[in-house]
Amino acid sequence: MENFLFCFIPFFVAVDAIGVLPIYLGLTEGLHSKRRRSIIIQSLITASAVAIAFLLGGPLVLELVGVGVSDFMVAGGILLLIISLSDILTGEKRQRVVDPETLGAVPIGVPLISGPAVLTTSVLLANQYGIRPTALALLANIAIAGVVFYMALPIERFLGLAGSRTLSKVASLFLASIAVMLIRRGIFEIVEKGLN
Repeated sequence: MENFLFCFIPFFVAVDAIGVLPIYLGLTEGLHSKRRRSIIIQSLITASAVAIAFLLGGPLVLELVGVGVSDFMVAGGILLLIISLSDILTGEKRQRVVDPETLGAVPIGVPLISGPAVLTTSVLLANQYGIRPTALALLANIAIAGVVFYMALPIERFLGLAGSRTLSKVASLFLASIAVMLIRRGIFEIVEKGLN
């Protein structure tokens, strides 16, 4: 249970369902509630499948290309730091014109729910806490994103645009802190291995 909580919090920050909510609302604006529900289901299935596949296959790919976990921690930490700083400084996550038929899969499922931050975090947490608690925490956060999207209109009315953006910035700040911790740990591990 303790390992689950240690995995849950970084994923909660990385998924950032509240931060993605304005994009979801913009992409699904004017759609019927039934269509929105099918988009949510499509996005959750896609995000879960991609994230779990990366969680299980990511370490093997790293091993095949000769990249150590400590190397990945530094690279992943830098990537997370760039993503979080971009969100903090620019204020909005990127939105592109999309095909309405695949809207749930791309871009909502991937990369808005299961983006680089989630995929990188999954490999790093699995190495530290194990695959089972990492997978459970990952799926729990994807489910939370689904609930947030399902309740999108009431949440938007309650938070307003300013509240949604503020929460997203706070989440990005936490993500930046996690990124710095990963970079620090990776560098210490690399130095430690070099000394031995």
